[in-house]
Amino acid sequence: MMNTLKWWRIILPLLFSIHYSLLTASAQSSDSMTVEQMSALGIHFTNDNKVELLMSGREKFERLFEDIRQAKQSVHLEYFNFRNDSIASLLFDILREKRKEGVEVRAAFDGFGNDSNNQPLKKSHLAALHADSINIREFDPIRFPWVNHIWPRDHRKIVIIDGRIGYTGGMNVADYYIVGTEQVGEWRDMHCRIEGPAVNDLQAIFARFWKKLGKEDLSDPRYYQGTCAGRKMIGIVNREPNTSNEIMRRLYIHALDNAKDSVKIVNPYFVPTPSVMKALKRCAERGVKMDIIMSAKYDVPLTPDVVYYNMRKLIKRGVNVWRYRLGFHHSKIMMVDGKFCTVGSTNLDARSMRFDYEINALIIDPETTAKLDAKFIEDTKQCDLITMEEWNKSRSTWQRFRGWFGHLLTPFL
Repeated sequence: MMNTLKWWRIILPLLFSIHYSLLTASAQSSDSMTVEQMSALGIHFTNDNKVELLMSGREKFERLFEDIRQAKQSVHLEYFNFRNDSIASLLFDILREKRKEGVEVRAAFDGFGNDSNNQPLKKSHLAALHADSINIREFDPIRFPWVNHIWPRDHRKIVIIDGRIGYTGGMNVADYYIVGTEQVGEWRDMHCRIEGPAVNDLQAIFARFWKKLGKEDLSDPRYYQGTCAGRKMIGIVNREPNTSNEIMRRLYIHALDNAKDSVKIVNPYFVPTPSVMKALKRCAERGVKMDIIMSAKYDVPLTPDVVYYNMRKLIKRGVNVWRYRLGFHHSKIMMVDGKFCTVGSTNLDARSMRFDYEINALIIDPETTAKLDAKFIEDTKQCDLITMEEWNKSRSTWQRFRGWFGHLLTPFL
C-alpha cells in the first residue's frame, strides 16, 4: 500500500505537468509558435519595422525608382536577372546619375538567370555599365561545358538603399511585370518595402554575398542604418546552400502545422517537396480552411501538369483551389490565421527549397496580413474554383499521365 501511494505521488505531478503542457501548446497562437520555432533555427526577428506592400509591378518600380533617386550614400541590388528592356534601361540611367553624385552602386545578378531570359544583358551592356562606374557582378557565369549552373542559383531579390530602406519579394527587373507577355498575358507579382532594423539583416545578407563575389568588405556601420521606423515584427528568412539548407522547408512546415483557422497561398510552381506536401495535407485534414491560387497559364512546360496533379490531392481533402484566369500569378505569398504572412522569392518546389539562394520576409503583423488577405479575396473574383468534378472533366488521360510522370521528377523541378 505504501509503495502504491509513493508511486502515485510521483505519477500524478508528472501527469499534471504533461496535461498543462498540452493545454498551453493548444492555447498558444500560431504566430507565437512560428516565431519561437524559427528563432530556434537561427532566424533573427526584429520589432520597430515599417512594411509597405507593393501589389503590382507598376507600384514596385515607381516606389523603388523614387527611393533610388533620393539615395545619398549607397544603392545595393541583388537580382536573379536584369532583363535588357525598358525598365532595366531606366534603372541603369538612374544609377548612372547617382554615380555622378558620388553614390556607391553595387549590383549582382545570377549567370543562369541572365542567360536564360529572352533579353539578357550582354558583355557590351556590362562593359558600358562598368565604364560608367557601376559596379555590377555576375554570380557563377555559365561556362563550358555549360553544366556548372545546374545547382545552386541566386534567386533572391534584394535592394538596400542608404542602409535604411529595403526591398524584397518575387519580382526581378523586367517590364513584363507591368505590360505582361504574349505567352501568358498579365504577369502578376508582389513585393514589399521595409524600413527599420530588418533592413540591417537584408544588408548583411547582401554583404556576405558581395564578399563572395569580389572580396570587398561591407562591414562599415554606415551601411547598417536600419533604426526604429514602425511597430511591426519581421524575420528575414534566408536560404543559402550549405548554410541554411532546410530553412525554407521548415518555414512552410511550421507555419502549416501551427495554423488553426485559415491558410491562403499564392505560389506559381506548386510542386512541393514531400515533407511540405505532407504538411499541406495535415493542415487540410485538421479542418483548417485552405485556399490556394494557381495560374491558368505558365511560362514553363510540364510544371502545369504536375501542379494540377498536386492540386487534385488537396481538393480531395477539402482545399479550395482557385485558377487565376487573367494570366500568370507569379507571387510567392502565404497568410496564416490572419496573424502573419510571408512575402518572398521562394517557389514551392525542390529547386527553391533544396538548392537555390532564396529570401522571404516573415511578417508577424495582423494588419499587413489583412491587406494580403483582402487582395487574395479580390483576386478570387478573377478565378475559377476547381472542383473534383471540373478537374475530372477537364483533364485528359494524356494530361493526367504527364502530371503523374512529372511528379516523379519533383526532386528536380
